[in-house]
Amino acid sequence: MRTKLVAGNWKLNGSLQSIRELIKGIRAGMDTVKTAGVAVCPPAIFIPEVASLVKGSRIAVGSQNICDQDSGAYTGEIAGSMLKEYACDYAIVGHSERRSIYGESDDMVAARFAAARRNGLKPILCVGELLEEREQGITEEVVGRQIDAVIKLEGIQAFADAVIAYEPVWAIGTGKTASPQQAQDVHAFIRGKLAALDATIAENIVIQYGGSVNAANANELFGMPDIDGGLIGGASLKPEDFLAICQAAD
Repeated sequence: MRTKLVAGNWKLNGSLQSIRELIKGIRAGMDTVKTAGVAVCPPAIFIPEVASLVKGSRIAVGSQNICDQDSGAYTGEIAGSMLKEYACDYAIVGHSERRSIYGESDDMVAARFAAARRNGLKPILCVGELLEEREQGITEEVVGRQIDAVIKLEGIQAFADAVIAYEPVWAIGTGKTASPQQAQDVHAFIRGKLAALDATIAENIVIQYGGSVNAANANELFGMPDIDGGLIGGASLKPEDFLAICQAAD
Protein backbone atom coordinates (compact mmCIF):
# COMPACT_ATOMS: atom_id res chain seq x y z
CA MET A 1 0.00 0.00 0.00
CA ARG A 2 1.53 3.30 -1.10
CA THR A 3 1.68 6.17 1.40
CA LYS A 4 0.69 9.44 -0.21
CA LEU A 5 3.18 12.31 -0.13
CA VAL A 6 2.40 16.03 -0.14
CA ALA A 7 5.40 18.26 -0.84
CA GLY A 8 5.31 22.04 -0.80
CA ASN A 9 7.41 23.77 -3.47
CA TRP A 10 7.86 27.31 -2.16
CA LYS A 11 9.64 28.44 -5.34
CA LEU A 12 11.20 31.93 -5.07
CA ASN A 13 9.14 33.06 -2.09
CA GLY A 14 9.68 33.82 1.56
CA SER A 15 11.70 35.71 4.13
CA LEU A 16 13.12 34.59 7.45
CA GLN A 17 10.08 35.99 9.22
CA SER A 18 7.52 34.52 6.83
CA ILE A 19 9.04 31.03 6.76
CA ARG A 20 9.20 30.93 10.55
CA GLU A 21 5.51 31.78 10.70
CA LEU A 22 4.74 29.28 7.94
CA ILE A 23 6.52 26.38 9.62
CA LYS A 24 5.01 27.31 12.98
CA GLY A 25 1.55 27.13 11.41
CA ILE A 26 2.21 23.81 9.68
CA ARG A 27 3.70 22.23 12.79
CA ALA A 28 0.74 23.39 14.87
CA GLY A 29 -1.63 21.42 12.64
CA MET A 30 0.43 18.30 11.97
CA ASP A 31 -1.54 16.28 14.50
CA THR A 32 -4.45 16.48 12.04
CA VAL A 33 -2.40 14.68 9.35
CA LYS A 34 -2.52 11.01 10.22
CA THR A 35 -0.77 9.01 7.51
CA ALA A 36 0.38 11.17 4.59
CA GLY A 37 4.04 12.05 4.21
CA VAL A 38 4.72 15.79 4.35
CA ALA A 39 7.70 17.71 2.95
CA VAL A 40 8.60 21.33 2.29
CA CYS A 41 11.05 22.57 -0.35
CA PRO A 42 12.21 26.13 0.44
CA PRO A 43 14.59 28.32 -1.54
CA ALA A 44 18.09 26.94 -0.99
CA ILE A 45 19.28 29.77 1.24
CA PHE A 46 16.52 28.95 3.74
CA ILE A 47 17.14 25.19 3.91
CA PRO A 48 19.32 25.38 7.08
CA GLU A 49 16.72 27.51 8.87
CA VAL A 50 13.84 25.27 7.81
CA ALA A 51 15.77 22.13 8.77
CA SER A 52 16.18 23.60 12.24
CA LEU A 53 12.52 24.64 12.48
CA VAL A 54 11.14 21.20 11.55
CA LYS A 55 13.54 19.21 13.72
CA GLY A 56 11.65 16.77 15.92
CA SER A 57 8.60 16.76 13.65
CA ARG A 58 7.78 14.41 10.79
CA ILE A 59 8.04 17.21 8.24
CA ALA A 60 10.78 16.38 5.73
CA VAL A 61 12.89 18.94 3.89
CA GLY A 62 13.68 18.98 0.18
CA SER A 63 15.57 21.18 -2.25
CA GLN A 64 14.12 22.73 -5.38
CA ASN A 65 17.05 21.56 -7.51
CA ILE A 66 20.46 19.87 -7.25
CA CYS A 67 23.69 20.08 -9.23
CA ASP A 68 24.50 17.14 -11.45
CA GLN A 69 28.11 17.40 -10.24
CA ASP A 70 29.40 16.63 -6.74
CA SER A 71 32.05 19.39 -6.57
CA GLY A 72 34.15 21.66 -8.73
CA ALA A 73 33.95 24.84 -10.77
CA TYR A 74 30.15 25.11 -11.03
CA THR A 75 29.36 28.62 -9.85
CA GLY A 76 25.90 29.04 -8.39
CA GLU A 77 25.16 25.33 -8.01
CA ILE A 78 24.59 23.29 -4.83
CA ALA A 79 25.85 19.73 -4.46
CA GLY A 80 23.89 16.84 -3.05
CA SER A 81 26.43 16.35 -0.25
CA MET A 82 25.81 19.95 0.86
CA LEU A 83 22.07 19.38 0.93
CA LYS A 84 22.54 16.21 2.97
CA GLU A 85 24.51 18.16 5.58
CA TYR A 86 21.33 20.13 6.24
CA ALA A 87 19.12 17.05 6.56
CA CYS A 88 17.47 17.23 3.14
CA ASP A 89 15.55 14.10 2.21
CA TYR A 90 14.26 15.08 -1.25
CA ALA A 91 15.44 17.00 -4.30
CA ILE A 92 13.04 18.23 -6.98
CA VAL A 93 14.48 17.72 -10.47
CA GLY A 94 13.11 18.72 -13.85
CA HIS A 95 10.44 21.17 -12.74
CA SER A 96 8.92 22.76 -15.83
CA GLU A 97 10.23 26.16 -14.77
CA ARG A 98 13.77 24.75 -14.77
CA ARG A 99 13.17 23.14 -18.15
CA SER A 100 11.55 26.15 -19.83
CA ILE A 101 13.23 29.17 -18.20
CA TYR A 102 16.71 27.74 -17.63
CA GLY A 103 16.87 25.35 -20.55
CA GLU A 104 17.39 22.10 -18.67
CA SER A 105 17.19 19.24 -21.15
CA ASP A 106 15.87 15.76 -20.47
CA ASP A 107 19.48 14.56 -20.24
CA MET A 108 20.42 17.26 -17.75
CA VAL A 109 17.38 16.43 -15.62
CA ALA A 110 18.38 12.77 -15.69
CA ALA A 111 21.90 13.70 -14.55
CA ARG A 112 20.48 15.71 -11.65
CA PHE A 113 18.22 12.77 -10.79
CA ALA A 114 21.31 10.54 -10.67
CA ALA A 115 23.18 13.04 -8.49
CA ALA A 116 20.35 13.06 -5.97
CA ARG A 117 20.36 9.28 -5.65
CA ARG A 118 24.16 9.18 -5.52
CA ASN A 119 24.08 11.48 -2.52
CA GLY A 120 21.31 9.73 -0.62
CA LEU A 121 18.49 12.07 -1.59
CA LYS A 122 15.18 10.90 -3.03
CA PRO A 123 14.57 12.69 -6.35
CA ILE A 124 11.12 14.04 -7.17
CA LEU A 125 11.14 13.85 -10.96
CA CYS A 126 8.77 16.36 -12.55
CA VAL A 127 7.26 15.48 -15.91
CA GLY A 128 4.53 17.09 -17.94
CA GLU A 129 3.37 18.52 -21.25
CA LEU A 130 2.80 22.00 -22.62
CA LEU A 131 -0.72 23.08 -23.59
CA GLU A 132 0.07 22.80 -27.29
CA GLU A 133 1.44 19.28 -26.75
CA ARG A 134 -1.78 18.22 -25.03
CA GLU A 135 -3.81 19.78 -27.84
CA GLN A 136 -1.69 17.83 -30.36
CA GLY A 137 -2.46 14.61 -28.49
CA ILE A 138 1.18 13.86 -27.65
CA THR A 139 1.02 14.04 -23.84
CA GLU A 140 2.08 10.42 -23.42
CA GLU A 141 4.88 10.81 -25.95
CA VAL A 142 6.28 13.83 -24.07
CA VAL A 143 5.96 12.33 -20.59
CA GLY A 144 7.34 9.01 -21.83
CA ARG A 145 10.39 10.73 -23.32
CA GLN A 146 11.10 12.55 -20.07
CA ILE A 147 10.97 9.29 -18.11
CA ASP A 148 12.99 7.40 -20.72
CA ALA A 149 15.91 9.82 -20.27
CA VAL A 150 16.20 8.69 -16.65
CA ILE A 151 15.76 5.00 -17.48
CA LYS A 152 18.48 5.26 -20.14
CA LEU A 153 20.95 6.75 -17.65
CA GLU A 154 20.00 5.03 -14.41
CA GLY A 155 17.88 2.01 -15.29
CA ILE A 156 14.42 1.09 -14.06
CA GLN A 157 15.74 0.14 -10.61
CA ALA A 158 16.47 3.83 -9.94
CA PHE A 159 12.74 4.38 -9.53
CA ALA A 160 12.68 2.07 -6.50
CA ASP A 161 13.82 5.07 -4.46
CA ALA A 162 12.27 8.01 -6.28
CA VAL A 163 9.05 9.98 -6.66
CA ILE A 164 7.46 11.12 -9.91
CA ALA A 165 5.36 14.29 -10.06
CA TYR A 166 3.10 14.70 -13.08
CA GLU A 167 2.61 18.42 -13.63
CA PRO A 168 0.87 19.51 -16.82
CA VAL A 169 2.70 22.74 -17.62
CA TRP A 170 -0.53 24.46 -18.63
CA ALA A 171 -1.89 23.96 -15.09
CA ILE A 172 1.08 25.29 -13.08
CA GLY A 173 0.32 28.64 -11.50
CA THR A 174 -2.50 29.31 -13.95
CA GLY A 175 -5.45 28.40 -11.78
CA LYS A 176 -6.31 25.72 -14.34
CA THR A 177 -6.28 22.14 -13.12
CA ALA A 178 -6.39 18.94 -15.07
CA SER A 179 -9.66 17.19 -14.31
CA PRO A 180 -9.26 14.28 -11.91
CA GLN A 181 -9.81 11.88 -14.81
CA GLN A 182 -7.30 13.68 -17.06
CA ALA A 183 -4.71 13.49 -14.29
CA GLN A 184 -5.55 9.87 -13.53
CA ASP A 185 -5.15 8.90 -17.18
CA VAL A 186 -1.58 10.21 -17.28
CA HIS A 187 -0.73 8.72 -13.89
CA ALA A 188 -2.01 5.36 -15.09
CA PHE A 189 0.10 5.70 -18.25
CA ILE A 190 3.21 6.40 -16.16
CA ARG A 191 2.57 3.46 -13.85
CA GLY A 192 1.88 1.20 -16.82
CA LYS A 193 5.07 2.29 -18.55
CA LEU A 194 7.12 1.41 -15.49
CA ALA A 195 5.19 -1.83 -14.97
CA ALA A 196 6.26 -3.03 -18.40
CA LEU A 197 9.82 -3.04 -17.02
CA ASP A 198 9.26 -3.86 -13.34
CA ALA A 199 5.81 -4.49 -11.88
CA THR A 200 6.94 -4.18 -8.25
CA ILE A 201 8.53 -0.77 -8.76
CA ALA A 202 5.47 0.43 -10.65
CA GLU A 203 3.14 -0.69 -7.88
CA ASN A 204 5.18 0.92 -5.10
CA ILE A 205 6.31 4.22 -6.61
CA VAL A 206 4.59 7.40 -5.44
CA ILE A 207 3.28 9.46 -8.37
CA GLN A 208 2.17 12.91 -7.29
CA TYR A 209 0.01 15.38 -9.16
CA GLY A 210 0.94 19.05 -9.37
CA GLY A 211 -0.81 21.95 -11.02
CA SER A 212 -3.02 24.40 -9.11
CA VAL A 213 -3.92 21.86 -6.41
CA ASN A 214 -5.85 23.52 -3.60
CA ALA A 215 -7.97 22.66 -0.58
CA ALA A 216 -11.12 22.56 -2.71
CA ASN A 217 -9.96 20.07 -5.36
CA ALA A 218 -7.44 17.92 -3.44
CA ASN A 219 -9.95 15.35 -2.19
CA GLU A 220 -11.22 14.50 -5.66
CA LEU A 221 -7.74 14.43 -7.20
CA PHE A 222 -6.23 12.28 -4.46
CA GLY A 223 -9.20 9.93 -4.60
CA MET A 224 -8.02 8.66 -7.98
CA PRO A 225 -6.34 5.23 -7.81
CA ASP A 226 -2.98 6.25 -9.25
CA ILE A 227 -2.62 9.73 -7.74
CA ASP A 228 -0.46 9.52 -4.63
CA GLY A 229 -0.54 13.05 -3.23
CA GLY A 230 0.71 16.29 -4.70
CA LEU A 231 3.57 18.65 -5.39
CA ILE A 232 2.01 21.91 -4.23
CA GLY A 233 2.99 25.44 -5.27
CA GLY A 234 1.09 28.51 -4.13
CA ALA A 235 -1.17 26.74 -1.64
CA SER A 236 1.89 25.48 0.25
CA LEU A 237 2.62 29.05 1.37
CA LYS A 238 -0.55 29.15 3.49
CA PRO A 239 -0.53 26.83 6.52
CA GLU A 240 -4.28 26.25 6.58
CA ASP A 241 -4.47 25.44 2.87
CA PHE A 242 -1.40 23.23 2.92
CA LEU A 243 -2.66 21.30 5.94
CA ALA A 244 -6.06 20.81 4.29
CA ILE A 245 -4.32 19.32 1.25
CA CYS A 246 -2.24 17.06 3.51
CA GLN A 247 -5.42 15.92 5.27
CA ALA A 248 -6.96 15.11 1.88
CA ALA A 249 -4.03 12.77 1.25
CA ASP A 250 -4.72 10.73 4.40
